[in-house]
Amino acid sequence: MTDKNALIQPDRGQPATAIHLVDKDGLDAFRKGLSQAQREALAAQKFEADGYQSAIVPDGDGWFVVSGVANTADLSSWCMAKLAETLPAGTYRRADGEPGPAMHGWLTGQYRFDRYRSEDKDPGPRVLLTKDAKAIPVAMAEAQAVNLVRDLVNTPAEDMGPAELEAEAEKLAKTCGGALTVTRGDMLEREFPMVHMVGRAAGRSHAPRMIEMEWGDPRHPRIAIVGKGVTFDSGGLDLKPGSGMLLMKKDMGGAAHALALARLVTEAGLKVRLHLLLPAAENAVSGNAFRPGDVLRSRSGTSVEITNTDAEGRLLLGDALTRAGEENPELVIDFATLTGAARSALGPDLPALFTRRDETAEALLSAGKQHDDACWRLPLHDAYREWLKSDIADVMNSHANAFAGASVAALFLDRFVPDGVDWAHFDTFAWRPVAKPGRPKGGDALGLRAAWHMLRARYA
Repeated sequence: MTDKNALIQPDRGQPATAIHLVDKDGLDAFRKGLSQAQREALAAQKFEADGYQSAIVPDGDGWFVVSGVANTADLSSWCMAKLAETLPAGTYRRADGEPGPAMHGWLTGQYRFDRYRSEDKDPGPRVLLTKDAKAIPVAMAEAQAVNLVRDLVNTPAEDMGPAELEAEAEKLAKTCGGALTVTRGDMLEREFPMVHMVGRAAGRSHAPRMIEMEWGDPRHPRIAIVGKGVTFDSGGLDLKPGSGMLLMKKDMGGAAHALALARLVTEAGLKVRLHLLLPAAENAVSGNAFRPGDVLRSRSGTSVEITNTDAEGRLLLGDALTRAGEENPELVIDFATLTGAARSALGPDLPALFTRRDETAEALLSAGKQHDDACWRLPLHDAYREWLKSDIADVMNSHANAFAGASVAALFLDRFVPDGVDWAHFDTFAWRPVAKPGRPKGGDALGLRAAWHMLRARYA
């Protein structure tokens, strides 16, 4: 993958190709400042300042770039991303201004997942200059966090099982000085029985585990970040069809988001006591797979009737949220690729957001809007709790009707979060089925920047 540390550099007046960002309102004025030959070059390329449209304009012995944006006074993260993907390798600077938020798309637009490629076809780095040196490490950190999610999600399940998630958490702990605790085997069965039950069919090579890391001053406010780590989801005995398994390497996308958010928190030195929890398991099929009709005992003591083995992620999260709640956090955020219902309702671009408190929802929605990581709030509707009632246990893991699947799954999780705790749940897709500028097809971070900027505003 391209070295992101080289893609944004301080502008010290070094030679660079100019990029002119132009919106439709400013196009006529921009044209008037060009020579006749340059105007003809723009016309020949049919440049009308449409979004992501660009043109190369001759300038003496060299050339410059003109690119259309929606509003030059309010740049988005993505307005220069297509340039980062398509321009020749070289060094560039924005003419008449700073790139600002567009640095993010410049960085993420040059992401390539090349782990399994035998030939390197990377065209080489496109470097962007900025005079705002303080913004460079901030932009770098966010882009690296996004690309971490992409790397982890894009990696096939054979190479990204529970052990590999543990290795990523261990790497983070060593970097930030956090304390790592991993629970496996017989201890996992006793302490986190639902995590054990979901993952026991995968065998020793992909054995389940609970991964925890604590970091920060214990005197600071405690927050928990939880991520669903189902490293592959066959559906269990309620087996998915083959087409439904094709993307199930991404079912650990919640854990990838949680790791990336924890890295942002620790690198920025937020004044929090962080508790990262990654319940990791593969939902496989074997003679000891858990079955429809089984009743599981959770860490909290709540008994759960299994009505669908393909609703396994919420079982892992139930134990993890219980563990998080035992430390009396003031805020819990979880990420999970939890329901197809969220995708049916909102499509692939918008993570479904559930919160107990309106002010927390508003803070997350606002942060997402400001940083081009939009989310959409769905309800924790109390009337739907009865759909999870079981005849033989305290609760069942999946309701029988086809209504409000994302909300009902969130209500299941809500049962394992202590009363009074500020809690936010992201039901995210962690995948981009169609490429967009700055956002290649494949694994992606959806909801990460919204959560990060909310935390940054709250605890910086």
